[in-house]
Amino acid sequence: MEISYWIVAALLAVFYLYAGGKKVVQSQERLQPMMGWVDTVPMPFVRVIGVLEVLGSAGLILPPLTGIAPWLAIAAAIGLVLIQIGGIALHLSRGEAGKIGLNIVLLAAAAVTAWLGTVWL
Repeated sequence: MEISYWIVAALLAVFYLYAGGKKVVQSQERLQPMMGWVDTVPMPFVRVIGVLEVLGSAGLILPPLTGIAPWLAIAAAIGLVLIQIGGIALHLSRGEAGKIGLNIVLLAAAAVTAWLGTVWL
């Protein structure tokens, strides 16, 4: 279980560090080609999502790695599940049902990570 946790958590952490980092530092115009939804959401909210993704990424790795409050990894995974639920809702509200595939995969991976965390941590 421990190896499974680290594999899934590491993959999620890399993805969210990259995607969240882009949301934090890039302009709306630079994000637009990759994330078409940024034109309908205020940029401060996009930045908040980015910060939450970066914090979630750190939360998946640092607590179990250091042994300090490892339950935070489970909280981080649940937070990432909630972010993806919001992403799916946003896409569906925009009539983009065909674009939720990645959201569903990320939601499932975060849910598995939360479950593995409860079993292993």
